[in-house]
Amino acid sequence: MNEPATPALIVDLPTVERNLRSMAEYAAAHRLALRPHSKTHKSLRLARLQMACGAVGLTVAKVGEADVMARAADDVLVAYPAVDVARCRALARLAAEHAISVALDSAQAIEAIGAAVSRAGSTVGILIELDAGFHRTGVQSPEASLALARRAAAAKGVRLDGLMIFPGHLSGIEGQAEELARIGELLDRTIELWRRAGLEARIVSGGSTPTARRSHLLPSLTEIRPGTYIFNDMKTVAGGHVTVDDCAARVCCTVVSDAVPGAVVLDAGSKALSSELLHQSPDDAYGFVVEHPEGRVVRLSEEHGVVDVSRCGRRPKVGERVHVIPNHICTCVNLFDSMWLRHADGDLEETPVDARGRLS
Repeated sequence: MNEPATPALIVDLPTVERNLRSMAEYAAAHRLALRPHSKTHKSLRLARLQMACGAVGLTVAKVGEADVMARAADDVLVAYPAVDVARCRALARLAAEHAISVALDSAQAIEAIGAAVSRAGSTVGILIELDAGFHRTGVQSPEASLALARRAAAAKGVRLDGLMIFPGHLSGIEGQAEELARIGELLDRTIELWRRAGLEARIVSGGSTPTARRSHLLPSLTEIRPGTYIFNDMKTVAGGHVTVDDCAARVCCTVVSDAVPGAVVLDAGSKALSSELLHQSPDDAYGFVVEHPEGRVVRLSEEHGVVDVSRCGRRPKVGERVHVIPNHICTCVNLFDSMWLRHADGDLEETPVDARGRLS
């Protein structure tokens, strides 16, 4: 069996396959199209596995990711506003050979994309983003969405496809049903307003990993876009959605020092684990040490991860390998050139993180 140099991103393939099957079964049971967000894995190998498990297409954040993921799926949603000339031109070129749609929330984006696709002779689908409560992007009312929808319907080179929401403010289970009911009413009002104006929201796209399995509480939805579910991480564990056993991706690290009393140092710092905290308790940590659950990754510098082992019954030894489940796996994956897929027989296979660094 291969033993990669550490830190290394290890992905348990049977757990990935179980996570994919489970979400695909949920989506099929509730007649929801599944369009997973590839920003979590950034891998063509895993994107193709998602498509084989019944996904109708893929979601990406940036056009650079779309350029890569179009090799795995012919139908790609860019769930991020495109307003600059370079990005719109790249979208227009991609749309000449693939089914490309874009979520946006401004007239400027419609104009910019329309100008680019008119020159390229292609067509891009448009989803109007409606703010469901995360207050990051998205128009602020059904009326504002209708104004943009009318503009998109009248614009040359673009096609009005429907609506998009992102319920990113819902991370835990508590209170989800009540908030989803509010979002459902918002969607219903918006769709009815469009209908009275002679416009159809053929696609109503929503769903994050924390809300994915309650998407049936939003009857207007036609598709969901979970991303983290393929791997899961300590955020999804902390939210009560999965257990540690459902976390497929872990960073394999080596203990490189135990010189400081009560602590050991791993060879994985912020350049391998990212520096996100959960912000849920005074015992917050930068990930979960699988072999030593009482240990806490309390400090990260670029190449060092300091673990408080004062509560550990057995102190990790220098040279020992341990596995850390990151708090946020999406940012962690983007730090690695490749990942190692662990097969059911224990063998490891290296595969590239194909869309790593595609940030534009």
